[in-house]
Amino acid sequence: MAPDKRDEIIAMQLDLIRQMTERNIKRLSSDIWGASQTARTADKPQTPETVGQENRASESGAEQKTPKEPPVKASDGGEGGGVTEQEKELPPRENLEDLKTELAEYIGLDGVKKEVTNLINMASVYKMRRDHGLPTADMSLHMVFSGNPGTGKTMIARFMARVYHSLGLLSKGHLVEVDRSGLVAGYIGQTAIKTAKVIEESVGGVLFIDEAYTLTSKSENDFGFEAVDTILKAMEDNRDDLVVIVAGYIELMEEFVDSNPGLRSRFNKYIHFDDYTAEEMTGIFDLQCQKSCYTLTEEAKAELVSYFAAVAEEAGEFGNARGVRNTFEKILTEQANRIAELESVTKEILMQITAEDVRLAVGLPAADGEETENKT
Repeated sequence: MAPDKRDEIIAMQLDLIRQMTERNIKRLSSDIWGASQTARTADKPQTPETVGQENRASESGAEQKTPKEPPVKASDGGEGGGVTEQEKELPPRENLEDLKTELAEYIGLDGVKKEVTNLINMASVYKMRRDHGLPTADMSLHMVFSGNPGTGKTMIARFMARVYHSLGLLSKGHLVEVDRSGLVAGYIGQTAIKTAKVIEESVGGVLFIDEAYTLTSKSENDFGFEAVDTILKAMEDNRDDLVVIVAGYIELMEEFVDSNPGLRSRFNKYIHFDDYTAEEMTGIFDLQCQKSCYTLTEEAKAELVSYFAAVAEEAGEFGNARGVRNTFEKILTEQANRIAELESVTKEILMQITAEDVRLAVGLPAADGEETENKT
């Protein structure tokens, strides 16, 4: 083969590796814990062939979108069939049974699933009684999530927004995620304005405040207390179309709720998120491999099982599912570095993750006498 032609082929192979790696990494953040909504609504599961089709479409400038149902209008526009300026497009309501099925498919989260199912059933009966004109107890939908990073708190908050929207308890069902920096300003009077803007964006859905305890962990003159007061007022003013979920470490969240009588009275539902076990971390990694069309050699699988067993002892520091995602990204990087040195590349090689990839990614030495796999 002529040198120029060979260089061209290698360049094409490396470009394909880069595209596949970038696409897989971008997809991880949204579905690391379980089956993604895209995967559930697609006509057929992703295969190496469909990945190639997506890459080719991307190269040609075609925009890839998940098929969506037509948006539901706030009204049909009256007899004239037109839509007024005040009418807004609303996302379609999902089937509640489909949402329950999705919840069951998430890896781990056994205690969370039980609590969430209880909430779904309570909210369902509350909605039915209200629709039938029966008296209903004053039901608060606001929640406190506690647990270490990477245990699925944001994912479940987004899931609950969809559940409440499917029941008609929220008009939009979206999630707005913020932390202290998104609510607190540096000067007197600005925090209330900044927080009010976030609340305005959240009405119709769920406002998810991560590390909420940082709003009340400073001195009494700290502007975080102003944000809390603004949020409490908004929860009352928008009680029929706003849910607030606060999250953080369990001990600190207890202190947060106790810092203001208004917080304790409004947040009476608590869900704790346990750390993931080694088996659950391995399951999450396997799921990502399936979705992204990667296969593990037996030796690579054994290395991963051993690695996750070690880090599970300190799962909070490791980052739980977030740590699994980071490990997956590192392994893909090492795989790409290995493949870039090969003279010829097949589809099987592009899909395969070796023990060498795993060891390099997690900082383990190569096995004695081990030869680099797939080099030709």
